[in-house]
Amino acid sequence: MTKVTALPADDKRCAWYHLSNQRQVKPSHSGKSSARWAVIGAGYTGLAAARRLAVNFPDDEVILIEAQEVGYGTAGRNAGFAIDLPHDIGAEDYIGDIEIAKTTLKLNLLGQSILQTLVRQHGIDCHMRASGKYQGAVEKRGIAVLEAYQRGLDKLGQEYEVIGEQDLPQHIGTSFYKKGLYTPGTVLLQPSALVKGLADSLPSNVTLYENTPITEVEYGDKVVLKHANGQITADKLILANNAFGQRFGFSQIQRTMLPVFLYASMTRPLTEQEQSQLGGKDFWGVIPSDPFGSTVRRTHDNRILIRNSFSFNPNGRPKQHCLDRFVHRHKKSFENRFPMLPEVDFEYTWSGSLALSQNHKGFFGQLAPNVFGALCCNGLGITRGTVTGTLLADWLAGQRNELIDFLLETSGPNKVPPEPFLSIGVNATLWWGQMKSGLES
Repeated sequence: MTKVTALPADDKRCAWYHLSNQRQVKPSHSGKSSARWAVIGAGYTGLAAARRLAVNFPDDEVILIEAQEVGYGTAGRNAGFAIDLPHDIGAEDYIGDIEIAKTTLKLNLLGQSILQTLVRQHGIDCHMRASGKYQGAVEKRGIAVLEAYQRGLDKLGQEYEVIGEQDLPQHIGTSFYKKGLYTPGTVLLQPSALVKGLADSLPSNVTLYENTPITEVEYGDKVVLKHANGQITADKLILANNAFGQRFGFSQIQRTMLPVFLYASMTRPLTEQEQSQLGGKDFWGVIPSDPFGSTVRRTHDNRILIRNSFSFNPNGRPKQHCLDRFVHRHKKSFENRFPMLPEVDFEYTWSGSLALSQNHKGFFGQLAPNVFGALCCNGLGITRGTVTGTLLADWLAGQRNELIDFLLETSGPNKVPPEPFLSIGVNATLWWGQMKSGLES
């Protein structure tokens, strides 16, 4: 018997969740059920895995289990960038090994393609646009990062546009940035709306249970998942719950994933006069040159999102005092970028977790007899979660291809130090990174 000692409990003011269409939440599980397949986690990875299993095994029932409500948790809390390009922050040119980068690009493009197809097929209203992204820099160090990334993109043969300080306001309104690098392949979207739509368009042989946190597991010839109101027995289990997967008793992934939380705020909609004062395009996204800087978006309904500031939460739960503290940093970041909008206030502030590994690698494959996992997306959950969930289900159906082989051969996330050394090291790294980000934050 393995007891699951940490369960998600996200904060309540995520703009994406509240601004997306309400849906009929599926009932939580009760009593006893059985199926050939069980998938834990109804984020991008779990939704993709359950959907593909249902297609690959049309005569089998697939049970998909979500601890909270779909669209409320991590998958609905990111900034909504479905990014195509590899971005290896450990490499000098942010591309690194060219063959790995090429395969990573194929993975990300496949993830994008899967989502775009599903959005079209099922009419999912998630404001998805292939609008590209801007990477903005303010200080010399940030500009040097953009120049290094240009060299990497040249090596990879990818299209980009360098935008100077004078021209950037025509694109994004603000004159805050000194240099921008535009890449056209990113897709922007409303993440909670996407996840809700994916959940409500699952094949008929997938049964989704929401608000059903698993608290105990028995492993053997079958896997028994227990919760407060019953149990689910499955022939095979897929873990698709990122950092929480560490809590399910497997040594190869224990102490490998860091639940790092990022914080975001979103304004009320801009008035027509404020939109005119801002200028620029009506829909865009900026990521920072410095990893500890601010991500900024103008949304389909003319709101501004600011996302920055980090905390390390080993139990996978948000910290209210961080929310209270970081909203002031969001306001300062907003004021720096948008002095022409002095009367615009934030309407929502929330946090969302990333599953990060020290070596920037995820887990893909078998954990034990009858147990498999696709875990640790390292901040690229929309595309990477979608593609790894899909390919894991294909591999379980006996398929092999270049991308599956690449994922199976990847070494996986490495071990991190035990507590208290882990928290001391991660918190020091986060503090120093945020301090030196300077104006990029």
